[in-house]
Amino acid sequence: KLPAVKMLLLLPALLSAALLASAAPPTCYSRVLSLSKEITESFQELQTSKTVDSCVERLPRLYLDIHNYCVLAKLRDFVAYPGCDRVVEVNELKEKARSLYTILISYCRRDLVFLTDDCNALEIPISPPTEHT
Repeated sequence: KLPAVKMLLLLPALLSAALLASAAPPTCYSRVLSLSKEITESFQELQTSKTVDSCVERLPRLYLDIHNYCVLAKLRDFVAYPGCDRVVEVNELKEKARSLYTILISYCRRDLVFLTDDCNALEIPISPPTEHT
């Protein structure tokens, strides 16, 4: 009888601990990392889409690495690019890029460490790892 009472007393504590763990807010780094991946993937999908306007081909490349200091200039250039204003997907992508830039320079400024400033590295498409058969 005593172990059952202990379990009933421990159950609310375990449940609240589990809820607190799953409700923890993302860190600045994890948010920036996930948003940069989302933007890069959306840009790649936009580039390969056949239904999008031809102006998309002239957009500045958008391969992001948040560990590269040049990502700030890359985001500024992309957001300021004058073409494709009539394409909804491009405007949405520019909004995400603007949000990432704001997070990087405002909210996460002290939390991030840039490991490189190789601007050419951001011009090279990210290729997925190939599987060996």
